[in-house]
Amino acid sequence: MTDAPAVPPIPRRSEVLAQHKAAGGLAAAVFPGHHPRALLRAFGVLPVEVWGPPGADTTAGDAHLQAYTCPIVRAGLAFALSEAVSAVDMLVVPHTCDSTQGLGALMLDLVRPSRPVLPFYLPRGEGESAVDFLADEIRALHRSLARICGREPSAEALAEAVRAEEEADARFARLLVDRPRIALPDGDFYRVLRSREYLPTARFVAIADSVIAGAPGAPAGVPLLASGMVPEPRGLFDVISRAGAFVAADDYTCTGRRSYRPGIAADPHLRMAESLLSAPPDATRGAPVRARAEHLLALAKRSGARAALFHEVKFCEPEQFYVPQLRRALEEAGLRTLVLETDPVAPLPDQAVTRVEALLETLR
Repeated sequence: MTDAPAVPPIPRRSEVLAQHKAAGGLAAAVFPGHHPRALLRAFGVLPVEVWGPPGADTTAGDAHLQAYTCPIVRAGLAFALSEAVSAVDMLVVPHTCDSTQGLGALMLDLVRPSRPVLPFYLPRGEGESAVDFLADEIRALHRSLARICGREPSAEALAEAVRAEEEADARFARLLVDRPRIALPDGDFYRVLRSREYLPTARFVAIADSVIAGAPGAPAGVPLLASGMVPEPRGLFDVISRAGAFVAADDYTCTGRRSYRPGIAADPHLRMAESLLSAPPDATRGAPVRARAEHLLALAKRSGARAALFHEVKFCEPEQFYVPQLRRALEEAGLRTLVLETDPVAPLPDQAVTRVEALLETLR
């Protein structure tokens, strides 16, 4: 038996943020969903995504939201109202779902944090009109950033930021496609993927290249397809590994559904919009159920997945709306399925462990 390949050193979010701020840069806390990273970077703003985090105290957010509100949103509001928000200079809130749109409205109009709030609306649909709408939203965000930063990037700097992000997106997509041939445990592999949420572009590219070149070989175990919003709690990966399986195909919103292709337009705002809308079918963008099902079936076929885990965030209505029809489509194709609902900021419950183990036992 050979040892698993080592993962390149990956700094923590807090370390990267502190280094960037010490060098005189600005930082944005970016709430879940699709957003134009290249635009923020062109302004010298480090985007640091907020997806929880695990173990977060949501009390401050709970005081302003219903108990059945998505825990990611509750934790996000708690962060925005805490002293920790002083580490960033602005809050970017994409319209990922009704809950995040409500979060943006709440912070703009009622419970105002100490940092500027920049909403960012995503179209629900595809086609030329969706691209034009999103390009206008990116231009509006550009104007807001110029107002906050007190300057604007040159056309050359903006074009270079777009090019660099497209290069990083290509590495990210390569990691996802090559997953069945990268011999890293799930926990390590997802640490690499999710470092995209906060690392400077060049540092992510270097780490991704190192993994692609230095970790050949198939992971051990039964290949699975995982779908959901965010792979938290991370203890789920340990359960899957102990049960003799690994995630071979990814359809999480924070990872697999942000596999972007380059845009083609000369205008940088339009090009960023084209790229964002090139992502796989996504519940948060109103994708047709049929498109979602076809995408999952293609992922399963390409990766050899033998079962699908619908790993859903508690109270996540956009995701849960699709699940019954997606399960039916996958089971008709011969895949076993399991729906697991968890709270990203809480430990993995014992019941979830038992259910995952029971599913994987049937595949041995």
